[in-house]
Amino acid sequence: MTQRLSILGFGGSLRKGSFSSSLLRAAAGLAPQNVNFEIFPLNDIPIYKTDLESDMPEPVRQFKQKIREADALFIVTPEYNHSIPGFLKNAIDWASRPHGDNSFDGKPVAIMSESTGMLGGARAQYHLRQTFIFLNIHAVNRPEVMVGNVASKIDDQGNLTDEKTKDFISQLLKALVDWTIQLNPKDAD
Repeated sequence: MTQRLSILGFGGSLRKGSFSSSLLRAAAGLAPQNVNFEIFPLNDIPIYKTDLESDMPEPVRQFKQKIREADALFIVTPEYNHSIPGFLKNAIDWASRPHGDNSFDGKPVAIMSESTGMLGGARAQYHLRQTFIFLNIHAVNRPEVMVGNVASKIDDQGNLTDEKTKDFISQLLKALVDWTIQLNPKDAD
């Protein structure tokens, strides 16, 4: 492949020093050489209101534009109450609206989840995958990267220290690149 792929990453936690943000930064650092990996912060995305669809807030416009420009997406989410955080669903709702203006349509995506428990956010990841079916987002099926006991894998400075997790993230990124090329053969030219 001669063309560089662009991956837009965003995370499911607003907490300063969040584990999801640490994993997202780790993924950006582990991206293959032929990939531009950009992280979009969701902090300024307001609560979704249908009334604002005709005059979308600027952070929403920027988010939708970044999604459209990217060749693929990379999402990291924690698990809140056996599902995804509300603000992540809120951002997804904004980016898929109004009807007929779904920024996600046809995009390849890789998902990584995390939790301080043993399951690593598995339930959140599966809820996210269910949402993607309706939005026509093409998720990488394997490997499934669910980082359990995440607090023990990130140091006090927010750096991922677990080599096995780094290897899983690298595998997921490679699968995303391969999947993106498979879905869009022109990207391989």
